[in-house]
Amino acid sequence: MTETIAVIGAGPGLGLAVARRFGQENFRVALVARSQDRLDSFAATLADEGIEAAGFPADLADRSALPSLLAAITARLGEIDVLHYAPAGPDWMSRQVEARDCDAHAFDFPVDLLLRTPAALIRQLLPSMVARGRGGVLFGLPATATAPYPQLANVGAAAAAARSYLQSLNASLAGTGVYAGLLQVAGMVGGSDAARFATEKWGADALPEPLDPSDLAGELWNLYQARDRFETTAS
Repeated sequence: MTETIAVIGAGPGLGLAVARRFGQENFRVALVARSQDRLDSFAATLADEGIEAAGFPADLADRSALPSLLAAITARLGEIDVLHYAPAGPDWMSRQVEARDCDAHAFDFPVDLLLRTPAALIRQLLPSMVARGRGGVLFGLPATATAPYPQLANVGAAAAAARSYLQSLNASLAGTGVYAGLLQVAGMVGGSDAARFATEKWGADALPEPLDPSDLAGELWNLYQARDRFETTAS
């Protein structure tokens, strides 16, 4: 049976690797990010590998547009069986705030990106997943969700809230056939926009060795298949 995964926040690092890994398991792939041209390029790369994929441009900050986004994906590729949510990039990095500099507004962007938008997506997708008795919700979050990184305090607080929500969702879905799981990423993802941004800003010599996105995608696939734990951390 062919299923569909929606890769939300698709980029050249983890997003493309997850699309490829699930595509190798006979999933159709919906790629979601802001640039149609870029999504078309990713879809063409996957098509060359025998994976059916299509791009759907969207601004994740516009939650009012999410129902039409999901409707477009369903019309093109069928019901969404797995949601993968892991947005990251230069926008994220440029809005990081150190702990002592945080004010109330410092949390607006990361809470919207890491909690409110995915909660809205999940709320729309979950009833049909549960009704079918199968499916999954997979997150990729920075390790700031559980470890202190003072320079990323606003992102860390939002990631911790998202982790708590997803852990509760995991428990709530027990016995339904639907799984919720988390990959915490303790490092830069090789080939990603964030890694390129950091390299240009600080230089490769100042940064740790990037993580292989294909390894991270494999971890997510293993979580989804095994369903024997809520989360794993890659470093």
